[in-house]
Amino acid sequence: MDREESLTLAAEIMLDFAAQTGLSRDDKPQRRYLWTDAFAVCNFLELYHRKQEEKWLELALRLVDQVHQTLGRHRPDSAKSGWLSGLGEEEGKRHPTRGGLRIGKKMEERAPDEPMDERLEWERDGQYYHYLTKWMRALTRTSRVTGDACYLRWGMELAQTAHRAFRFSGPDGALELYWKMSNDLRRSLVPSVGQHDPLDGLVTCSEMVCAARHFPDQNLPGLEREIGELTQMSRGRDFSTSDSLGIGGILVDACRTGQLIIDEGFQDLPLFQRMVHDALLSLEDMGGGFVDQPAKYRLAFRELGLAIGLKGAARLSRLFEEYPDVHGGELAEWLQPRLEAMLWFHKLSGRIERFWIEERRKGTEHWRSHGDINMVMLATSLAPEQFLRAV
Repeated sequence: MDREESLTLAAEIMLDFAAQTGLSRDDKPQRRYLWTDAFAVCNFLELYHRKQEEKWLELALRLVDQVHQTLGRHRPDSAKSGWLSGLGEEEGKRHPTRGGLRIGKKMEERAPDEPMDERLEWERDGQYYHYLTKWMRALTRTSRVTGDACYLRWGMELAQTAHRAFRFSGPDGALELYWKMSNDLRRSLVPSVGQHDPLDGLVTCSEMVCAARHFPDQNLPGLEREIGELTQMSRGRDFSTSDSLGIGGILVDACRTGQLIIDEGFQDLPLFQRMVHDALLSLEDMGGGFVDQPAKYRLAFRELGLAIGLKGAARLSRLFEEYPDVHGGELAEWLQPRLEAMLWFHKLSGRIERFWIEERRKGTEHWRSHGDINMVMLATSLAPEQFLRAV
């Protein structure tokens, strides 16, 4: 499938998503879910960038507004009402991310006196740090495409809120991030820590600071404390994983970090090298045998996350071919053999896409069971530029 065919299919998928989730059709109930919608915003922005048709930008901005109006507020079935931040109606509209954003799960969050049920917790609402960082990215890209600093401001305010709420000191005094918090950010729902959350937060905050350079006349929030503490959390961490979505996430972070390094927005070269090393190690340990398995043993959105990451590795390789002299050329020299090894796996992205395109065409249960997230991540894999771009 060539580039234009991929774009055409991505456009078809995103129009379907907009209709099914109540974004473009008033007769459909709105179905907002933070992770899915963050990818969707980037997809609409990429379609606008490539096609120069206003309808795609309108969909992106409408989706941002719906997410804030829905997930920035307490659930309709909650005893509480209004903005999660507790701000008044008008002030809340001006700062819709000050209280964070709900995940968008169908079930209400676990009550304070309710015992933990690990299986049910996956179905319950709350706030995930790694979902919030995805939304920060969507807002940053929206700001860069529109030239409107308010979206970046909302992303930076969300970064401050999330860091303040999720950050804690472990038994040994080391800083960590909780995996899941309550809707009001007052209590931890899952006290374990996410393997890649500090790294994702660091890259995303660095990206927002870099984007703020384009708005020198705006008094945007500072993220120095957040970046300092997230750097501290990320150093010495093992990022290797056997999870395909997790591998894709490290590859995406490495791609974005490489661009930030070129633009002098990220200085910790050993941490960047650790990302690349652990991503390659994870790819080599995983292999590619899973693509020969039948659909019943596979999850589309997890594999598509890997496909997106592999597109990111290819983009990272192109960036350092274009800018080989960064840091005296030593970094590009170190990267070259590792990126070449990563690119050996690039063919997997095409195989993953073709498999799930066919499952979508047939409308199989394995596709429909996670239909919304499968749709947007397939579209991102087909047209990934806005999602992968860092500046």
